[in-house]
Amino acid sequence: MKKFSEFSEENILDGVKIKIDDILNKEITIIGSRISKSKYGNKNCLTIQFEIDDNRHVLFTGSDVLTNQINKYKNEIPFKAKISKINKYYSFI
Repeated sequence: MKKFSEFSEENILDGVKIKIDDILNKEITIIGSRISKSKYGNKNCLTIQFEIDDNRHVLFTGSDVLTNQINKYKNEIPFKAKISKINKYYSFI
């Protein structure tokens, strides 16, 4: 008999919730992501699971730039990056 974990497509991202501004310009290791519909309007919500200082965290953002970057480079996960605020936008650098 199969185990649920063998066929499940669920993408459970665990970790302590943190605000994006608390990690700006700090190197983090992206270990997972999920894009879903936001409950606030007609936008996407990006969930990023990452590690910093040997601690696992998640953050939630509506950033189109970060969402597009994750979509483009999702096959590269895990990767190290910094999130920077450029004018009004967040971006991986």
